[in-house]
Amino acid sequence: MVRPKIKSKKYLTPLEWEIMNAVWKLGGKPSVREVIELAYPKREKAYTTVQTVMNNLVKKSILKKKKIGLVNFYEPLVQRSDMLLGAVNSHVKSVHSGSFYSLALYIINSDTLTQMELKNLKQAIQKKEGK
Repeated sequence: MVRPKIKSKKYLTPLEWEIMNAVWKLGGKPSVREVIELAYPKREKAYTTVQTVMNNLVKKSILKKKKIGLVNFYEPLVQRSDMLLGAVNSHVKSVHSGSFYSLALYIINSDTLTQMELKNLKQAIQKKEGK
């Protein structure tokens, strides 16, 4: 089986993932305020912190910024699926010696999946096998 190629060589920190997940979920071109309202409804992060991270994501060519009046709006330049593929491939390469099988076994044997998740995983495998 041929492994999917990493479509993006850009990597996100955990804080960047939190912010980008909010940007992707909001769709369109959200402002910093909109991202904060979704990602940090209890104001766990300061406005300036989120704004700085989003501006860093612009420098990394992950977001594009457009100023309208006094407000900056940010548009994703990279799809979530591409970033996720890159992150998973990087994890598998560094932690599981490049083996997706090793990752799958770890997840299955980690006792973190519910019975429903195991059932759904089994169905997904059977569907992939064509059964």
